[in-house]
Amino acid sequence: MALVSLFALSLFHVFLVGSQPNSSQQASGHQGAQSLLGTDNLSFPWSRLRLPRYTYIVPLHYRLLLHPDLENLNFTGSVQIQIDVQNNTNWVVLHSKGLQISRATILNQNLAHLSEQVLPVLHNPSHEQIGIFSPRVLSSGQKYFLYIEFGAKLAEGFYGFYKSTYRTSSGETRNLASTHFEPTSARMAFPCFDEPIFKANFSVRIRRSPEYISLSNMPVVSVRLVLFNDLIEDRFAASVKMSTYLVAFVICDFKSVTATTSSGVKVSIYAAAEKWSQTNYALEVAVKMLDFYEEYFNIRYPLPKQDLIAIPDFQSGAMENWGLTTYRETSLLFDPPTSSISDKLWVTMVIGHELAHQWFGNLVTMKWWNDIWLNEGFARYMEYISVEATYPELKVDEYLLDTCFAAVGHDSLNSSRPISSPAENPTQIKEMFDTVSYDKGACVLHMLRHFLTDDVFQSGIVRYLRKYSYKNAHNQDLWDSLANVCSDMLLNFNNYSYWEHLDLTAMMNTWTLQKGIPLVTVTRKGSRLGSVVTLKFPHLFSFLWHIPLTYKTDVSSTIHRHLMTTQTDSIHIGEEVSWVKVNADMTGYYVVHYEDGGWDEINKLLRENHTALSYKDRSHLIHNAFQLVTAGHLPINKALDLIGYLRYESHTVPLLQGLGYLEAFYRLIEKRHEPELTQNLGTYILRFFRAVIDQQTWSDSGSVSERRLRSEVLSLACHLDDPPCLERAQQSFKDWLQSNGTLNLPTDVAEIVYTVGAQDNDGWTSLLHAYNNSLSAAQKHKILFALTHSRDTNKLLELGVEGKVIRSQDLSSLILMVARNPRGYQLAWTFVKTNWDMLVKRFQLGSFCIRNILIGTTGHFSSPKELTEVNIFNFKGSITWCLCIL
Repeated sequence: MALVSLFALSLFHVFLVGSQPNSSQQASGHQGAQSLLGTDNLSFPWSRLRLPRYTYIVPLHYRLLLHPDLENLNFTGSVQIQIDVQNNTNWVVLHSKGLQISRATILNQNLAHLSEQVLPVLHNPSHEQIGIFSPRVLSSGQKYFLYIEFGAKLAEGFYGFYKSTYRTSSGETRNLASTHFEPTSARMAFPCFDEPIFKANFSVRIRRSPEYISLSNMPVVSVRLVLFNDLIEDRFAASVKMSTYLVAFVICDFKSVTATTSSGVKVSIYAAAEKWSQTNYALEVAVKMLDFYEEYFNIRYPLPKQDLIAIPDFQSGAMENWGLTTYRETSLLFDPPTSSISDKLWVTMVIGHELAHQWFGNLVTMKWWNDIWLNEGFARYMEYISVEATYPELKVDEYLLDTCFAAVGHDSLNSSRPISSPAENPTQIKEMFDTVSYDKGACVLHMLRHFLTDDVFQSGIVRYLRKYSYKNAHNQDLWDSLANVCSDMLLNFNNYSYWEHLDLTAMMNTWTLQKGIPLVTVTRKGSRLGSVVTLKFPHLFSFLWHIPLTYKTDVSSTIHRHLMTTQTDSIHIGEEVSWVKVNADMTGYYVVHYEDGGWDEINKLLRENHTALSYKDRSHLIHNAFQLVTAGHLPINKALDLIGYLRYESHTVPLLQGLGYLEAFYRLIEKRHEPELTQNLGTYILRFFRAVIDQQTWSDSGSVSERRLRSEVLSLACHLDDPPCLERAQQSFKDWLQSNGTLNLPTDVAEIVYTVGAQDNDGWTSLLHAYNNSLSAAQKHKILFALTHSRDTNKLLELGVEGKVIRSQDLSSLILMVARNPRGYQLAWTFVKTNWDMLVKRFQLGSFCIRNILIGTTGHFSSPKELTEVNIFNFKGSITWCLCIL
């Protein structure tokens, strides 16, 4: 084996210095005082998408100087990268995209140039790489400094080092520059080794005009005046060791509020000056969350400060840059007069998500993007753990069910993928940021936590974080850490016997390395409960999972546990048991089908004594029943019979679950232009939920659950043309108009009032004016939703393309909203087909915005004709996708 390893290394070195050129390669160099080394006999030395492995060149420290010009919208800069050479080579290959390289040179440890000539830089744009050739061999075991000067335009769009703008209430447009590097866009701001495994320290300096401030991952340690051009240079402290995608800097004229955590971390919230008053809630949340995570992970937050900033142009919800997290305004700002309880919950959860990343993702990072779920699945799950601990009144546990229901729905499609999936190029990597990584990842972790117990789960992840701090990890490292805690528990305690033969790696590989969701079919024969595991989707494979089954019965409040690892299994439950509910409180990620009259028994229990089951179990049963209908395992009349008990239901979650399925059927039918059937179903829904509708008040009173129910129920009632609902909304809108928009509508119903008011021309025009002038991102979102549910949606799409009144960041949401309108979904589809190239250029192929646009437009289709339309267009062959006919 030693000979094989040496031979492989020799081949690697030859390949680095003498491979054939790619057709896309280019050469560049600075023709200044130093002469340029010739490039005629050089070809690009590397042909793969990923950089040469960590065993060749390791970046240690970046010293980065940037000067963004916010007037001319460009930037110049230089970077000095200290590198550790692991094997002899003449080449340094790293990433660069869209940068004009004006000079490159290599220095030894004494800062002496290795060559008197400027070094040639070869480009491979298709791989976003550059190669720098040194005529003198870089020796193994030695450290060098790679120095590069560069410049570029501030990027259009939402990736790299990009420009953003905001408008003051006086109409003045102001510029700022911000960054978004995840997953592969640090290379658009400076040449770098832009892969997560290449962790390094970063020392940043930024030159700016005096009217601006600059922010980066670390605090400013010195400020000096650059005399020759009247600029200010901010020098930031050297960062901890981190991946390039976590580097961040912002140049703006924002204001901030500041507080300090119990351990002394300085927390600041930044926003445009006129929105400064909307930052207080975020500050409170951030301080609480950092305190919570330091205690939960038992690891101090390693930086002296944590800044959170609301960026006016931002594609995703937020980004976890270490020490400088960036957010959409709707994800950070909370305006009490116009932000609803749902807005408040969203802000709280997004901050919880990004601050969880400071440990999961930043402190310990996945080795490669195929395991991005280790970042995103954990951060999504920690949202629920952290908010439940810090803001119990928000009842966040109720929303975890919705997250897992959404994951099951996505994972039931043949177009799903394993949690851990191959991804090589930037488009494939962006596609990994999806429901599977976030939601399924969170729900699988939820299942694992309940199987192992809270204490073991927490101890295992603390062990994992401590072992791999400032390093990279993959799936197996997490399973090993958890398994070690399990072993310790077995040695010291007797009440963990069901782990005795547990192979945690084998168990979890069945959940992370294959796609789909298991269907557990349950039959009852006397005192034994039989369960058969079959695959729900796809039908082409015969996957087998290791399922941590849980169940409860009427004779005991105990939740029983059983690890199912075979195709069939049976469990003794006792003759005296009258009913059994499998997957207690939906802590498991699997669907349950009750055969041989099992659903009839469940239906009977719900009608006679539904509170014998928890609200989570009741919601889970409704969800399971309709999932089985979709899969063809259960007749629809059985599912409709099941939700008949909702007349007696008082809890928000099961009510909304049943209502949601009926609403989905209604919205499907109303787009099929069958007015009589649409009218009959609408009348049925209103009659069925009449008592619930009549109980609602047009206010912001009540618990979080009650307020959530109010918004959902009244929204559907008005959509179904319920006369009392429409009359109340119309009067409220009239009052709002007469106040010239100064009347603060109850936030729970404001969107409903706006939507009803937008149906006539005067109301539509008034709302567009209010949208254009509002300083509240939450209010603007509600108004935009209302405007898209009117008759004049084509004008809105035009405004979205223009990007002035409706910002470009909101175009994808705008398309989704128009597609929900029964009068607009064909218009939205036509718009996407006509403007596909523009949409891909603006949002980038593989991004969640493009994915949402596709799902949002085609997801409303239900006929063979529409399927044919989509197949003919096929998005110009640029993606693979699946449309399901219901």
